[in-house]
Parts: sequence; C-alpha cells; structure tokens
Amino acid sequence: MWYRLLMFLMLGLAGVVHAAGPDRPHLLFVFADDWGRYAGTYARLDPRPSINHVVRTPRIDEIARRGVTFRHAFVNSPSCTPCRSALMTGRYFFRTGPGSILHAQAWDASLPAWPLLLREAGYHLGETGKVWGPGNPNDAPIGAGKYAFEKRGMAFNDFSEEATRSVKAGATVEEAKSRLLAQVRGNFDDFLAARPVDQPFCYVFGPTNVHRSWEKGSGPALWGIKPDELQGKLPPFLPDVPEIRADVADGLGEVHALDAMLGVLLDRLQETGDLDRTLIVLSGDHGMAGVPRGKCNLYDFGTQVPLIMAGPGVAAMGSGRIADDFTLLMDLAPTFLESAGVPLPPGMDGRSLLPVLRHPASGQADPARTQVVTGRERHVQDARAGNLPYPQRALRTRDFLYIRNYEPDRWPMGDPTGLTEAAAPPTRAVENVTHTTFADFDASPTKAWMVNHRNDSSWLQAWQLGFAKRPAEELYDLSKDPDQMHNIAADPASAAVRREYADRLKDILTAAGDPRLADGSILFEQPPFTSGRPRPQPKKP
Repeated sequence: MWYRLLMFLMLGLAGVVHAAGPDRPHLLFVFADDWGRYAGTYARLDPRPSINHVVRTPRIDEIARRGVTFRHAFVNSPSCTPCRSALMTGRYFFRTGPGSILHAQAWDASLPAWPLLLREAGYHLGETGKVWGPGNPNDAPIGAGKYAFEKRGMAFNDFSEEATRSVKAGATVEEAKSRLLAQVRGNFDDFLAARPVDQPFCYVFGPTNVHRSWEKGSGPALWGIKPDELQGKLPPFLPDVPEIRADVADGLGEVHALDAMLGVLLDRLQETGDLDRTLIVLSGDHGMAGVPRGKCNLYDFGTQVPLIMAGPGVAAMGSGRIADDFTLLMDLAPTFLESAGVPLPPGMDGRSLLPVLRHPASGQADPARTQVVTGRERHVQDARAGNLPYPQRALRTRDFLYIRNYEPDRWPMGDPTGLTEAAAPPTRAVENVTHTTFADFDASPTKAWMVNHRNDSSWLQAWQLGFAKRPAEELYDLSKDPDQMHNIAADPASAAVRREYADRLKDILTAAGDPRLADGSILFEQPPFTSGRPRPQPKKP
C-alpha cells in the first residue's frame, strides 16, 4: 500500500532507530474484556457511594498515581468487535465495514491497524488473549495469531472457574491463584525472550476473565469481597437486593484478578529494567455485562470505561493527574503511532492524546475535547427476528446525553423469546444461556432475577429501564440526573436542547460519513450486516 511506502520513507528521512528511548517507548496495552469502569482510583471521582468504593485494585491504582486518569473516556460502541475495530483503526466503528457488528463480522484488510504499523516501523509485536474478536479472521489487525504468545496456558481467562476448581481439588486459594498468574508471567517471558536486543516492543494483553460467566460465590471465596459491602452503592437502576449484590461482587472478584495479572506484568518490567521506558495504557471494551444498562447500551454504564496511562511522555503529579478531556478509545490509535514517531495513515477520525498526556495539571487540557459520539448496530446476530440490528447513535457532553434510537419498534435487548406475562424460561437457562431470552443481554444471575421479578410493582421502573422498548429520542440532564433515568426528550421545556443536540449529532455523523445517515439505513439493514444463522424455532409440544 502506498501509505506504508510513505511511512518507511518518512521514518528513514527522520533517522529513526530501533532502540527504545524517549522518542520510541515500549508499549504495554492492557485491554480487558467487559471490565466496566471499576478500579479503586475511580472512587475519588465518584461523589456518591459507588461500586468503586468496594473494589480494591492496588496495581491499577499504582499506574494511576504515576500518570493520568481520564474522567470522560468512552468506547465508540459498547460491543466487543465494533469497539475493537474502532480502537485498531482510529476510525468510528461505522466506518470499519463488516467490522462494525458482532457475529458475521469480518476484517477489512484495506484498513491500516496501529499494531501492524508499529511492527513495520521496527517494534517487536506480541499479544496474549483477545485483541480483535470474535471475528474473521480472529485478531486480524494484529497478525491473526502470528504474533501470539500463549503457549504457557490461557486458563487465566476463566480465572474464577479455574481457581475454584483447583481449590476443590485440594489447593489453597493462594496456590490456585499462583498457578494461573504463572501462565501470565510465562507468556510475557516468552514475548520478552523473543525480542531482538535493543528493539522497542509493543505487547497487547487482552484477558477475558471479566467477561461472563463467573463462578458463583468467587468474589467472597477468592478475594474476600463481601456482597453486603455493596449495599447502598449500586447505581439506582440496579435493584439493591442480595442476589444482585452477590452477582456484582463476583464480577468485582474478576477485576481483582485482572489487577493481579497486571501486577505480574509490572513486576516483570521492573525486573528487566524496562518499567520506566514503557508507556502503560489500561482500558476495557465497555461496561459490565449481564446487568441492566451496561454492555450493549449507550448510557454511561455501558459506554464509559477506565483509561489510565503512565510512562514516557506522560506528565505526572504526586497523587496522579485527572484529565477532564473527553476521549473515545479510537484516539489511542493516533496516540500510539505518534508516541512511536510513526506517521498517521489517512482516514483516521481519532486525535492523538499526547497533548493531553503532556499537560502538567489536572483538569481540561484541550478546550476542544468536550463531547463524544457513540453508537451501535448489531450485537448477537439472532437477538431479533431477521437478524436485524438495534441502531443507535448518541452525543455525550458534560451537560447532556442525547440518544437517537432509529428503530424504536424493535426490542433494544433483543426479542423477549419465551417470555409472557405469566411464563418465563427456566431460571437456570436465563442464568447460563444468553440466547434464552433478550439475547443482547448476557446471561447472568442478575438477568434471571430481573426476569423473575418483572411483574413485581416494586421493580417495575428497573425492569422498564433495562428491557422495555425505547422512544426514538432520549435526553438526559446530567446535572440533575447523572444516572440517566429520566428521559426529558418529550418535555416542552427541553425542546430547544433536544433540537440542538439532535442537529449537532446529525452534523457530526454526516461529516464522518455514517452509512446509517448517508443511504437511508439501507446498508446496515441488509446482508452481510443481517447475515447469520436463522433463529431456532420453538419445538412443538
């Protein structure tokens, strides 16, 4: 491709060498599946009691103290593959072709991806876990497995299940954890051992342990998290009941496991003397799965994610800097390339965060970073009849969240398969098999509890907020309603704001070439975007 030839010429003229240094740092990118925005360091940003006041993440917090924590970091799309497509290319998810959906997705090989560009510029490239996927071919933007380092084992991706199994077989809790963490270290050791002398490296660590499912009771058993510590700390759209607190506690246990894995990587970098020469970036692909308003939703609980960075080029304060600049994770692509001195390929929508990282004080570094656009097309392929998407776009600023639902007659979380006012699928199936009902809402004990209490008047609002059909427009005043529970789009007093945000969103999407606007929604409503297996028909009695 012509842009690769241009890149090599520019690197040659610049006299770039392969050795790591201030201009070519090592890169450690930890990108966790379904992490949500949970870390101890984020408790200082939560003015009210929250889940972050329970989670304990000393190694994540260590990176935050050394660098910068972003208050307003968002994914472009709260679904595995489209989020990662935007991340890999620095483009809006809807500009990544068949990579903009989950299931039946494919990688567009004409799109330049930053990991491969770094490799072509002299970086030693490696990955462990999930980088881009599920998709075809898997992990295409990082070599489709060619640069994977996974031979020491991948059982840490099922951390709570594997650790619980070991404990039942007679191991202590610490022995069970150590066995899994040894896999993390072994894979990273293999990557470091394969690096040519003095060559800068880029290592992407993508654990999936925080993805459903989790071992019931593992939060308390493995990490000492007491579910009752969460009482009064759940967001108000989550019923504050023992069953849901226990489910969330188990999820936080997986975050604790993630923190322990990070600690293994940091300790190894300290041992090799590379820690201070490594740009460390921590983030995740969307909000918590299997709970209302999380994964697959454009509310903050679904799209807002952690973003913590430290290392060369990042100005630090004693207790860690807070950046109030708005950012989408697609901004990481130009950030990584620019930090390595690699020219940016054409077509990127993201903007480098290096000016924000170099800013010496907390607060707003770039006055232009005041909004983000998020969106969604399709997650589980047969969540709705005809494999149809649930198309949404949203504009988020400091003051308001505006959501445009283009097909409000469809079910946002998927069709309520097997569900009537009087009957529901078996609880065990709803807990463990996502396709059982509302297939865009991951199977979980919380989902089962919500389904079983859907007719309880005490939880009617929570049920409707999580599962009901939604109007074409939603508008939330964040100064009065930070949890985005009261839609004021139809309120005459909010008409001017609604029109302003609707127009701003349309202008941004039009300028970016969003197919959802450009062709009357035709593209995303037909194959390959509606391809996939037909929905299984219920068996006749």
